[in-house]
Amino acid sequence: MQPAAVSSAAEEEQACERATVELADVFRLYGESYRLAHPLLPASHVRVMRDIELCRTAALGGHLERCPGCGFERPAYDSCRNRHCPKCQALAKAKWLLAREAELLPVPYFHAAFTLPHEVNPLVLANLRPLVGLLFHGVSETLLTFGRNELGGTLGFLAILHTWDQLLRSHFHLHCLIPGGALSSDRSAWTPSPEKFLFRVERLAEVFRGKFLEELKSQHAKGELLFPGKTAALGTPEGFSQLLDTLYAKGWVVYCKPPFAGPETVLDYLARYTHRVAISNYRLLDASDGYVRFAYRDRKNGDVPATATLPAGEFIRRFLLHVLPDGLQRIRHYGFLANRAKKKALSRCRELLGVPPTPAEPPSPANRAELLARLGIEPAGCPRCHHPFLVPVARLAPVPTGCDRPCLSRLPPPDTS
Repeated sequence: MQPAAVSSAAEEEQACERATVELADVFRLYGESYRLAHPLLPASHVRVMRDIELCRTAALGGHLERCPGCGFERPAYDSCRNRHCPKCQALAKAKWLLAREAELLPVPYFHAAFTLPHEVNPLVLANLRPLVGLLFHGVSETLLTFGRNELGGTLGFLAILHTWDQLLRSHFHLHCLIPGGALSSDRSAWTPSPEKFLFRVERLAEVFRGKFLEELKSQHAKGELLFPGKTAALGTPEGFSQLLDTLYAKGWVVYCKPPFAGPETVLDYLARYTHRVAISNYRLLDASDGYVRFAYRDRKNGDVPATATLPAGEFIRRFLLHVLPDGLQRIRHYGFLANRAKKKALSRCRELLGVPPTPAEPPSPANRAELLARLGIEPAGCPRCHHPFLVPVARLAPVPTGCDRPCLSRLPPPDTS
């Protein structure tokens, strides 16, 4: 993997280690009062808060590390592995990116973003699973249609869901990474895209709007949408018709960047979008006196750095807006990159592009230390004698909250042969 491609994962992992205020601290300080104030909070939200609070603490157990040089010991606690936890995403992202490395083609790559208008946000929040599914469907059908009509074949692309803006408000959009070309339906030819652009964004936006709204009307006609609370007015014939008129009249936003210089830069760029949560720990500045202060980029004023301060309850409410239902996939693959067709289709694409059909894959990292090394991240060595690594020597059983006496279970000596 290129050094540039691993820098984002490495920087994020190291930034998480340096963070002085974490999302877990916010939940530990204010989570209980928030839960008491919101007794009908969904169980999935309660679970996310609790997982983040306990992540990398004695409550989850772990192992005892020992320095083989001087005998120094320290505990290393397990992660919660919740996909909404900012401390659990850097390595998950790194593993995913390493797996994607073998799928790159020697063609230009484009990054496109499809955004839903804010007027539909309340309805999406009330119908998250079906309307997020509709967003993926509308975008994929739009791109596949353009691939057939303008390139005469099937595109391959992946789409990544983001639901937030810099201030943690609702902002539903998909980031798509698209190889510049299409595989013919009989797999006999590869048709490259134009060098400077993929498709005209104005036409993409029009077709995307049409496909999304037609399906939205169909779901409404079948009675598949819910209109609770403040969305009740949209459930009336007049309210829903007015919403549709507003959405049809509005210009939908589709953005497509110029092609990357080459596939060697793709993974580095992609690393900025995969496995991201609504806010990372390094953006948190302070949590005290009932408020949370965090950094953000002010998009409306030249993308300049700025600071926001929110009451702790409002900060938690905004974060929980972006907790997805169990089983709802954030990253999906389409066209010749769809999981069921990817292996054979990619092999054929490489053959048509004149490169080896099966690229050599580096061996998978055997453990966290090896993965960190592959990513250019310095492992946390011994603070006493500076030995480069520590060896696990005992399991630490989970400890009930409030207890500070870890239970040790000795591991067999490490194999040094």
